[in-house]
Amino acid sequence: MRIILHIDMDSFFTSCEELRRPELKGKPIIVGADPRGGNGRGVVSTASYAAREYGIHSGMPISIAYKKCPNCIFLPVDFELYVPLSQKIMGILRNYSDKVEPASIDEAYLDLSECKDYTEAVKTAEKIKEEIRKIGLSSSVGIGPNKLIAKIASDYQKPDGLTVVRENNAEDFLKPMNVRKIPGIGPKTSEFLKERGIETIRDLQKITKEELKETFGKFGETMYYFSRGIDDSEVITEYETKSYSKEFTFQKDTKSMEMLRDVTLVMAEELSKELETGKKRFKTVTLKIRFSGFETHTASLTLKEYAGGKEEIYATTNKLLQKFLPLEKAVRLIGIKVSNFEEKDPKTIGLARYI
Repeated sequence: MRIILHIDMDSFFTSCEELRRPELKGKPIIVGADPRGGNGRGVVSTASYAAREYGIHSGMPISIAYKKCPNCIFLPVDFELYVPLSQKIMGILRNYSDKVEPASIDEAYLDLSECKDYTEAVKTAEKIKEEIRKIGLSSSVGIGPNKLIAKIASDYQKPDGLTVVRENNAEDFLKPMNVRKIPGIGPKTSEFLKERGIETIRDLQKITKEELKETFGKFGETMYYFSRGIDDSEVITEYETKSYSKEFTFQKDTKSMEMLRDVTLVMAEELSKELETGKKRFKTVTLKIRFSGFETHTASLTLKEYAGGKEEIYATTNKLLQKFLPLEKAVRLIGIKVSNFEEKDPKTIGLARYI
């Protein structure tokens, strides 16, 4: 019997800010980009629960968040504060299981299959939550027979929740939920399903595997199993770094090639430092451009030989940039990714892939 625990910190960034400045506790706080009086670029990283009462949520454009609550307290993202606290939390988790998979800076999976039953797993979860509470933060936990159910369960009773879903109840637990709860089903897919009368997971469970595969390909089969609470993925404790990437969002959309090249040069320098630190050489460069209206395009180029310096990154990026000339629309965001490394990457554990 597998017992998987998923822990998700409650409004982590804003909770860290409240820990540093107790006078902010209970106030509407937004961590993210500078709103610049409603004209800022970027998005909300985290909103406190008080800010969420205004309809503000993570990923919302910061300009819209400002319009919804101009009196909110807007703070910049401060990883120098969040990372040490995250590492402390991950350290607590590793005291209870050898199999811990950080899913992001504020969430992780634990394999508690060594517990004799769910009752023991719940006691472990309560101990974890109490240790985190002593730091001054709160968390929500889901316990289930696999990662999928544990992840959905951790979001079921936020904040400070603890939800247990046993294997024989997993399918019924999912039935009333919107199809968006299934990983991989985004706005477009959910709208496509809605047009066909499929809004809840109960609706989705009525569709055969063959029908889903015919419509969605390989992902259709995944949808079939996920909708029934079936997930065989393991808790992974080690990862290989597959790529390094950098992005830059302009304060004002631009068509200036000089500005685009200046920004890509800076990103090339930053990426070359990461490659040097990781002792890696790359072969593929990918350029990402987002135009006004959020229209996004990518282009890639694989070199004949491996490279590692900023000159190669910059030169390759400029070759890729030529594919988009002349610029018919102004550029909102530009990004560079290097991948296809020369040798097997050193395995990173824990937060290394997020910070």
